[in-house]
Amino acid sequence: MNAFFTAGRRRQLLIVLLDCLIVLCACGLSFLLRFDFRISDGTVWLAEMVRFALVLIPVTLVVFWLRRMYHYVWRAITAYDMISMTLSSAVAYVLGCLVSLAVGIVLPLNLYFIIPMLAMPMQVGMRSALRFWTMLTRKRGQDDEERILLIGAGEGGRAILNEKATSGRIPGRICCIVDDNAEKWGKYLDGILIYGGREQIPEAVEKFRITQIIFAIPTCTGKNKQEILNICKKTPCEIRLVPGIYDIVTGGVQVSDIKEIELEDLLGREPVRLNMELMDGFLKDRVVMVTGGGGSIGSELCRQIAKFGPAKLVVIDSYENNAYELQQELIRTYGSRLDLKVEIASIRDKQRTYGVVEKYRPDVIFHAAAHKHVPLMEACPSEAIKNNVFGTYHVVRAAEKFGVKKFVMISTDKAVNPTNFMGATKRFCEMILQSRQKSSTEFCAVRFGNVLGSNGSVVPLFKKQIANGGPITLTDKRIIRYFMTIPEAAQLVLEAGAMAKHNQVFVLDMGEPVKILDLAENLIRLSGLVPYEDIQIVEIGLRPGEKLYEELLIDNNNLQKTANSKIFVEEQSPITAEQLMEHLLVLDRAVTEENSDEDIIELMKSLVPTYRTPDEVNDVVGTNA
Repeated sequence: MNAFFTAGRRRQLLIVLLDCLIVLCACGLSFLLRFDFRISDGTVWLAEMVRFALVLIPVTLVVFWLRRMYHYVWRAITAYDMISMTLSSAVAYVLGCLVSLAVGIVLPLNLYFIIPMLAMPMQVGMRSALRFWTMLTRKRGQDDEERILLIGAGEGGRAILNEKATSGRIPGRICCIVDDNAEKWGKYLDGILIYGGREQIPEAVEKFRITQIIFAIPTCTGKNKQEILNICKKTPCEIRLVPGIYDIVTGGVQVSDIKEIELEDLLGREPVRLNMELMDGFLKDRVVMVTGGGGSIGSELCRQIAKFGPAKLVVIDSYENNAYELQQELIRTYGSRLDLKVEIASIRDKQRTYGVVEKYRPDVIFHAAAHKHVPLMEACPSEAIKNNVFGTYHVVRAAEKFGVKKFVMISTDKAVNPTNFMGATKRFCEMILQSRQKSSTEFCAVRFGNVLGSNGSVVPLFKKQIANGGPITLTDKRIIRYFMTIPEAAQLVLEAGAMAKHNQVFVLDMGEPVKILDLAENLIRLSGLVPYEDIQIVEIGLRPGEKLYEELLIDNNNLQKTANSKIFVEEQSPITAEQLMEHLLVLDRAVTEENSDEDIIELMKSLVPTYRTPDEVNDVVGTNA
């Protein structure tokens, strides 16, 4: 009994009683108006009016229940809801009249017009009153904390205004709206002026004393978004984004979950799109193995692969915490629908690597396990050789021995004309794949630039430094880099693997390279701060092995297009298996005999012809800068 009379039930019962009272009041007041408040003149009709009201009340309640008039969220009622309520009230009244006539209840003709003119406004108004009360009584003190400019007078903007008016979860006062549709300029959306187009953003910021800009065009991508945000970042305002419309529709986020802007929103190119049909044929019902599956790229690869229904997904990682977190995430998402296996193993251990590959006999291996931090590998070159070079060779030989059909290695732009030891080891790994000319396994490498948000990437570091009050530290203000997102990197790897043939290196068209100094300045501005005033940017000098720019290709004249306009392939000159084995033996001897770091670095330069010192490259760049 107590469960029945919940707070929601009590509210519904109260509205039902109010509806009954409204019908009685409308009938009574109509009766008085009809006879000029002289009840004695209408005595003959009084009994009929009472009978009419007793018929109209139950009919109204039934129609309102069927039309879900008792299930609205009162604080969130919209103009569309009010139209629907008016229609429900009209339907209830017409049916009530028909039923009363059917049972022989007849009223003076003008009463049939007076009653709905009173009842319908009261029924709709009573339900809308809470919305208007919320708008009138919202806390002004809180609104004054932020003065908001809203970009977008479309559905995204409407959703923000509705969320602002009903939930109170968007603090601040929306002062004006900017939209590129000139037909909307000077008009009002929910009482907020549409001031002008994107060119008027700086003017509106100054005129309305704006402190925060909300970008509310969830469907806007690529060039348009970049142009608008580039205008916004010239203002002193904090900039925030409404989530993508897909995230809202699928329930992943709410409109009120406005996020802080990310640097990837300013990269100025469309994201790589997967060929879903190609992926489905490549991964569905296949046994897929990912080495380094707990890392930034490896874990995203696993998430993407799981969507395509592999027969089995095998994750290999030497770090148990990352592997465990990924395992629990995939179990929560897919449950028993995904046959997931996690193996804690190091690719440096030859026997363990062979044992895992033999146990699962995968159709496809994605090789993401590697040491990647440039300064650390510069200081520990023998460890880079053991893990990156010999670890990769162990996985390659295991793949050949146990019949793996495709092997896809994650490479890096640092492998192109490398100036650091980590890049040189990754270039050597590409050479390992090039040497497998006669193998039944198809080998390929996927080469891309810096990955935003990955472990050790620059953007999380900058954000942390800003949160701590600065300064932001740059190794050199001239540095430029190519950037991509983690999902893009994973998708590139998957599609490259699907289309791969022997000994190819796949490269993503990553747009124009970005100056790290620009990224730092933009991130400060987008945090609502002023570079060099609120947050300093300090140059601390290049790290060992670091160069001012990265290249994606060894030979730009040797590119071939693929079905994906954003992905290119570079054919590499082959190296024989015999030559490679000689190189491996030399490296093994150097590591086993514990040669000095300097000797190991010099040895690697002799084995990787494109390996140069940073000074050779940076001096040229510095001259042209």
